[in-house]
Amino acid sequence: MSIPQSGGGPIERHEQLAEYLADGCKPKEDWRIGTEHEKFGFCKDTLKPLPYAGERSIQAVLEGLRDGHGWDPLIEGGNLIGLTKGGANISLEPGGQLELSGAPLETIHETCDEVNAHLRDVKDIADKIGVGFIGLGAAPIWKHEDMPLMPKGRYKLMDSYMQKVGTMGTTMMRRTCTVQVNLDFSTEADMVQKMRVALALQPVANALFANSPFLDGKPNGVKSTRGLVWRNLDDARTGMLPFVFDEGFGFEAWVQYALDVPMYFVYRNGEYINALGMSFRDFLKGELPALPGETPTLSDWADHLTTVFPEARVKKFIEMRGADGGPWRRLCALPAFWVGLTYDQSALDAAWDLVKGWDAETREDLRVAASEQGLQARVGGISMHELAREVVAISESGLKARHKPGAGGLVPDETHFLNALKDSLDSGKVPADELLARYNGAWGEDLSRIYSEFAY
Repeated sequence: MSIPQSGGGPIERHEQLAEYLADGCKPKEDWRIGTEHEKFGFCKDTLKPLPYAGERSIQAVLEGLRDGHGWDPLIEGGNLIGLTKGGANISLEPGGQLELSGAPLETIHETCDEVNAHLRDVKDIADKIGVGFIGLGAAPIWKHEDMPLMPKGRYKLMDSYMQKVGTMGTTMMRRTCTVQVNLDFSTEADMVQKMRVALALQPVANALFANSPFLDGKPNGVKSTRGLVWRNLDDARTGMLPFVFDEGFGFEAWVQYALDVPMYFVYRNGEYINALGMSFRDFLKGELPALPGETPTLSDWADHLTTVFPEARVKKFIEMRGADGGPWRRLCALPAFWVGLTYDQSALDAAWDLVKGWDAETREDLRVAASEQGLQARVGGISMHELAREVVAISESGLKARHKPGAGGLVPDETHFLNALKDSLDSGKVPADELLARYNGAWGEDLSRIYSEFAY
């Protein structure tokens, strides 16, 4: 989840809302890659989730990173709720999931180095206090009541609201993890093409990265429980957004969509003010019941944009949001997958050619089938396995065309970061399939073994 935004002045014209998004346009040479991933912490002896405070806790991990690895603290209500350093930040998801939001970096080599350094630092602290971390799309055993809500005002409000909309909002908050990448655009037209490709192909990412076949201690009948959860959360702010494929889509159309999404809060003087279900349109008119007579700032608008949760999201960059959290190796594969598809124009055009004939029903059916069946999904005449093979090949061509060497020039480009996905294409199996095979085989349906065998 995002941290509070800052630095925006008063909104005096409607046009500022779209201009805020357009300010994200950058020339290609300035495009960067921001990788984010979440993970579950647990006590190694009890296998229970970490509480916020105590000797073995999320707070202890944050304090260890602060004191031992040079991170600066972020405080809310007297509680240590995050860290920041060099353009990156570490934050807490509602159920205590630890998230790295990486700095904007130029290459996959750099972003993977950042991920590796972070996981080594976390493991250093975790080993000292007897805790571990694991990358999965959903908590396999823990129930809702096992996972304490972190002490952040935003989450207290969201938790209350999520119990009134959809059916799985609180499950999303406390028991799911994702890996995502944030990518730039050069113009409004570039944003439009990237968003359309991003939304259409999120099901492929969900299938390839599916890593959550368990919930409540047993198989859940799907390959991505996280994907299932997001389909049953809050229709007002999630989904595949058919309007993005309409003629004339652009920044203003995104503004109109976001204005229709009910508000969660307004952040003032370090506190979250309850604006649940209220309208940002009313806020613009000075008619917000939570703050009568007050009009919003651009910081309020930026905050509101973080409360829409579709499969791909526009801010001053585009967030690719459709993948399960997973094994160490795949945390670098996800940004490579999307950078290859979107940061080379020929690859982006090829990806668009692949999906431009699909209608909204096809895109939604692919989303559902991906979370349920992974690479074994079929929608109409579309085989997810073959589609994924084509998409990864396009991504690989885009990474080759970028020609970003690493390891001092010893590695010619970024294509090797796709190897984990190629392994899945060769075998037809994604991480969820491996987990299910072990559960039904060597583990003898003892799901507790997932922690020792798959922790970072």
